[in-house]
Amino acid sequence: MTAQTLAQKLLAAAAGRDAVHPGEIVTCKVDLAMFHDSSGPRRLQPMLQELGTGLWDRSKVVLVMDHYVPEADDESRRIVRIARDWAREQRLPHVYDSVGICHVVLPEHGHLRPGMFCVGGDSHSPTGGAFGAYMFGVGSTEMLGVVTSGEIWMRVPETLMMCWHGRLAPGVMAKDMMLYLIGRYGMNGGRYQAVEFCGEAVSALSMRERMTLSNLSAELGAQAGLIAPDAVTQAYLQEVGAPAGDIGHWRSDAQASAQWHEFDAGTLAPQVAAPHSPANAAAVDAYPDTPVQIAYIGACTGAKLDDLRAAAEVLRGRRIAPQVRLLVAPASQREQAAAQAEGVLDDLLAAGASLLPTSCGACSGYGGSIPAGATVIATTARNFKGRMGSADAQVYLASPYTVAASALAGRIADPRKVLS
Repeated sequence: MTAQTLAQKLLAAAAGRDAVHPGEIVTCKVDLAMFHDSSGPRRLQPMLQELGTGLWDRSKVVLVMDHYVPEADDESRRIVRIARDWAREQRLPHVYDSVGICHVVLPEHGHLRPGMFCVGGDSHSPTGGAFGAYMFGVGSTEMLGVVTSGEIWMRVPETLMMCWHGRLAPGVMAKDMMLYLIGRYGMNGGRYQAVEFCGEAVSALSMRERMTLSNLSAELGAQAGLIAPDAVTQAYLQEVGAPAGDIGHWRSDAQASAQWHEFDAGTLAPQVAAPHSPANAAAVDAYPDTPVQIAYIGACTGAKLDDLRAAAEVLRGRRIAPQVRLLVAPASQREQAAAQAEGVLDDLLAAGASLLPTSCGACSGYGGSIPAGATVIATTARNFKGRMGSADAQVYLASPYTVAASALAGRIADPRKVLS
């Protein structure tokens, strides 16, 4: 049989084929469709009514309320009410209301497993690839086709292998790996392809850190960001009560055709992306004496338990600069509870942080949005003009280590100097 990449194996399984080849058009059966209050019911409901049809399989639909909660105004209340009412009408069994960000809530409730083929109504849906599942974002029209038929057609992509050798140094995280890649290859570096992360440095990452790699594949322009499942995956799935299945099958064959890129994790410095693009990334020392007024630790790329731990490691026993507001919005209630149990949350609050709700919040320009004229350093995924609120805000992207160090210094700072 022809050697296959992980992406090809996942698409072949979804298409009911033994093998697929790059460039082929295949029809895939969907194992799970996820959408949230912003992307889902308010757009899907009128289209479904017009078609006079319903959902193909309620058990395979997951709805998460995370963008417009907690409701801050009449428009937010209207959007969330539509989602809640529709969920009741449809008798959806998997609804998560105001408990966290969809990309974190989905795996922590056991919905993602190796070998699955999933779609999400959000551009950062490639997060699911961290679990050896093929998952990508679709728009409302494509989602309409999925929820009515349970299928979607695909062009089989080429695979880009991003192989990271060595180990990350203290103070450097998966966020730094991705900002480096986005800075090097640009936001169209993936060009619809499937990116697969491999190598010793990737194997050493926790599941939460792997989720950051896969999530930010979207900023490379990739359709999917995959990591072959292993013992780390298996342990996480066991923890959340999800069966791992035959993880040995879901990996690229040694002779599979792919485009390889190799990197040394041990030499990677903390990265910072300047306004107004994640591709404006450079090593932290490229930004000397850049003052910040707001440090934001939040979003699916920067507020999971490992992220909160990293920030606490920098801030423990210290106080943020008096001119800085440090805002912390944990990625889910489960992650917040775990951080509280470990004392991590107490460390952040003692350093001067303000706690925000477990939602998308300022990352998507809703609750806790950034005021006009502010210079911000954030753990979020994007820093496009106006993304976090005011179009006048200057937003820099970095890891939780770097954001925490910058909150201490009142300017963009290298976390390695604090940790040493």
